[in-house]
Amino acid sequence: MATYDVGMETAIKDVLNVVKYNNLNDFVLVGHSFAGKVAAAVADREHEKVRKVVYVDAFRPEIVGEPQGGFDPTREFGPPPQGENAIPLSEEIIERIGKDVVGEKRKWMMSLATPWPIKLAKDPIALSRAYDPAKETYVFCTLSGDPVDEIIAGKWGKLNGPYRVMETGHWPMVTKPKELAEDLESLTE
Repeated sequence: MATYDVGMETAIKDVLNVVKYNNLNDFVLVGHSFAGKVAAAVADREHEKVRKVVYVDAFRPEIVGEPQGGFDPTREFGPPPQGENAIPLSEEIIERIGKDVVGEKRKWMMSLATPWPIKLAKDPIALSRAYDPAKETYVFCTLSGDPVDEIIAGKWGKLNGPYRVMETGHWPMVTKPKELAEDLESLTE
């Protein structure tokens, strides 16, 4: 359940515990959407163990040492239901950032969707000098509403590593899983 206490630190600790209790080393982190903040924070805290960080249509860090990445999702996606601390995945959201999720794939995705805790979006992260931007790679999705050409051109901050561009909406793992897997493999070799 998405209580008000479920935020970025909860998500970050969940991933750090997977790393710790599975004794992971030399691994690749993949952060999709808001989880780009999670991947960045884990890469910062476990910088010696992380080989690469792949940001898939995701928030990506830009400034070390300054809190960043907090935003109010209610402005973009509307308020949560009365008394709730999370925004449900709606048909309107899918139409806006992932209209290529259709038919049985959309039905399947909607059946598994859980509400997104607002605090995950609102909580900023701050990276230390241990964060290594040279480990960054990116997958950009042209149908998700982001200005991909401007991002690649550097208008929204410098890209520190290689990237791939996919003609898909926000959920390439649903719409183009094979192509995404090939891009992830090529970016992390």
